[in-house]
Amino acid sequence: MSAVLTPPPPTLGRPIVDAAFLANPYPTYQALREAGPIHWSEEFFGGAWLLTRHADVELVLRDPRFSAQRTGAWVNDQAADPGELAGFQRLFARALLFLDAPDHPRIRKVLNAGFRSDVIQRLVPHIEQVITELLDQAASEPGFDFIEAVARPLPVRVITALMGIERLLQDDFMAWSDDLATFIGTPRPTREQARRAQTSLLAMGRYFEALLAHKRQAPGDDLASRLVQAEAAGEIQGGAELLAQCAMLLFAGHETTRHLLGSGLHALLAHPEQWQRLRREPGLLPGAVRELLRYDSPVQYTGRRVATDLVLHGQLLRRGNLVLPLIGAANRDPARYSRPDTLDITRNEGSSLSFGSGPHVCIGAALTRMEAEMVLSQVMRRWPDLSLLDATPRWIDKPVYRGLVALPLRHG
Repeated sequence: MSAVLTPPPPTLGRPIVDAAFLANPYPTYQALREAGPIHWSEEFFGGAWLLTRHADVELVLRDPRFSAQRTGAWVNDQAADPGELAGFQRLFARALLFLDAPDHPRIRKVLNAGFRSDVIQRLVPHIEQVITELLDQAASEPGFDFIEAVARPLPVRVITALMGIERLLQDDFMAWSDDLATFIGTPRPTREQARRAQTSLLAMGRYFEALLAHKRQAPGDDLASRLVQAEAAGEIQGGAELLAQCAMLLFAGHETTRHLLGSGLHALLAHPEQWQRLRREPGLLPGAVRELLRYDSPVQYTGRRVATDLVLHGQLLRRGNLVLPLIGAANRDPARYSRPDTLDITRNEGSSLSFGSGPHVCIGAALTRMEAEMVLSQVMRRWPDLSLLDATPRWIDKPVYRGLVALPLRHG
């Protein structure tokens, strides 16, 4: 066995997450990767092991010694007293993202039925119609904010169609989603952020209680109806387990896709030669979307808890330790990708880790890629001379996500 060391201090002589990191995390990832394969940082959730290399990140995502069940301390450490955040933890902990076997494969099998290729293909006319409508509205002015006009509203309307949600106040959902994203995306969430996340998650739960009650009486051909049918068949538990899947599907289906749409289009326009080549060769679009996911992953890291003591790169990882596989860093690892900091829409080096790997690979990956391809296809046809209005992008301040606050564009 390799020599076991105690956790070292943070590698860098400054905080990892600062304004420069939020604007461009990749130099920091490179410095960490070159300094060593594993690092301990007190900056994330009170202490976590950071992994930056592709092989290590993929290992953690696939290996059952690293557990996805990690919400307990995350939520309860923010509580002022026992039970304050019990409602939050009850729903949050039952989401597919935070489950291991045997619950994870059981629930994922139920959800997979709603993301089959034939189901996704039936959504194509609806998605095309919504994109056309949103771009028509944006066309009324020569300059517009792509995030507000397209990237935020489109994923909401697509996931609600998939789930069979006919009426949802978009402003309410955006507020719920922002509160959850703030809690999930902050290295050290505050008590107030935890309370706001609880309020929003419980509000989503109440919304879905009413929706599922309706679907039990009048089922349709949609994911929410499939879930209540699975509940009746004993394939998924009612209550917190059922509500948690609905709430997190709605949240995750929106958050990841909107960041891909915004940062992906920005990357293309910031590299005009790539934009023009894609316009000339639209057949490159599927590979281009894969490359955009690699180049600026919408989710920059995830988390796992060590399920049993183990040694990795000479460091003793204790049971219960938090491990953060840095997906954004792995996607720029020169040991895995040639010229990793170069955007190349013709790259043919396999998929990235942006949608995860192993049992927890993103269930909606195909839908997200399809939305991105359809948006970019329409945008290129409509506005071949589309350009950036602001040379300095404004990135969100949540390091777990890579996304833009706004994307001002000119099409006229």
